[in-house]
Amino acid sequence: MLPPEALIEVRKKLPATPSRKPPLLFVHGGYCDAWFFEPYFLPWFAQQGHPAYALSLRGHGASGGRDSLFLAGLDDYEADVEHVAGTLSAPPVLIGHSMGAAIVERIVAKRPVRGAALLAPLPPAGLLAIATRLAASHPDYAMQMGNSDPSRLSASVLKTLRPFYFSGDVSPALLAQAVRHFNAESPRALFDLSLRLHWALPTRNHRPLFVLGAEGDRICTPEDVRATARHHKVEATMLPGLAHMLMLEPGWQSVAGALAGWLATLPA
Repeated sequence: MLPPEALIEVRKKLPATPSRKPPLLFVHGGYCDAWFFEPYFLPWFAQQGHPAYALSLRGHGASGGRDSLFLAGLDDYEADVEHVAGTLSAPPVLIGHSMGAAIVERIVAKRPVRGAALLAPLPPAGLLAIATRLAASHPDYAMQMGNSDPSRLSASVLKTLRPFYFSGDVSPALLAQAVRHFNAESPRALFDLSLRLHWALPTRNHRPLFVLGAEGDRICTPEDVRATARHHKVEATMLPGLAHMLMLEPGWQSVAGALAGWLATLPA
């Protein structure tokens, strides 16, 4: 593992009045940063009474560690999440998206947590199964992801990649903001994800786990999400009309609402 990263970006929105609801810690997916939760999720959950936080993993966003990003693995990302969680006033509910869901799964396999939600998670077979499927069915996508730096997306590359991450209903203004927050990703972390087989289940005393996916997701497909839910012995919640970046979709409120409904079932 790499040494601990001292500079971790954390974006937050707090309730207007004190609340006894647990804090939420959002963990972004590959090639992204904490901003992806800022337009909608952080303020919405703060309005519901949850202190809402999102971190940028090392080498992403405004966090340190960019020079050593190529050496960072999932163990290092996990350490970043654990560090930020330890700075909060109360144990948070962990909410991971895509690669972030894999990081959350690693944590709940090692220790009990207050609760964990997996949004658009990778399947038990890991990233390699997804890459193989996309290479066979959409070689243009695989070629662009393999040959481009997502932090420097040209118009032609964005045109190829957009349908895999966003529906056509996402506003151009929001899409333009999102493009500025795409990052390069660690090849070591991608390798870790490629070999991930969900070998570990949550610890015996873990709190409830929630799995949610989008019917329109072309990266982590509905079957991928259901496979993860079966591994954790829970039912997957599937929502129609959303793409992979479901926290930025016009229908983001259906995701937030489903997540809030599950949060309401957690013990105090």
